[in-house]
Amino acid sequence: MTTYYGEAYAGQGVNGAHPNTMLGPKGSAVETAWATALATPREGHSSFVVIARPNQPVLPMTLFVNKATIASDRHASLTWGAAQLGVASGVLDAVVEGLIDLTEAPNLLLIAAVWVDPKADDDDAIYENNRLAITESIRRGFNLAVTDELLELRHHPMNGYYNPRA
Repeated sequence: MTTYYGEAYAGQGVNGAHPNTMLGPKGSAVETAWATALATPREGHSSFVVIARPNQPVLPMTLFVNKATIASDRHASLTWGAAQLGVASGVLDAVVEGLIDLTEAPNLLLIAAVWVDPKADDDDAIYENNRLAITESIRRGFNLAVTDELLELRHHPMNGYYNPRA
């Protein structure tokens, strides 16, 4: 099995979710990255194992890596609470949908780099947006390809922070 990289966005504004995912087999570079990220926390960025409930990690084992520095107690609560559980549900949705083969899940590792805006304010939106975006990121990881449509975007790129006028 190869390594699959994905990206997705769900929701709007400060409660939107924008994860990046990396899925690969144990024994690969994904495992090295997974273990390194878990073993080397940085101030404001403590990676942790995603759980569906206490003592029940999801499969494939998933490492949550926060892309935004924890800015407040509320931001920490949204990150470790709603966003983390949204990731858990989204990973399990990917298994139920058959994106990730149920029998292969124990042999795989997933890294989810997750953005939670420090200004976020809606637990339910954070949960749902991360759930949707994680599943979509995994799906897209399996389907990334260079297409004519993608190449045309070079003339009109845009994102939520900048939209150049051509």
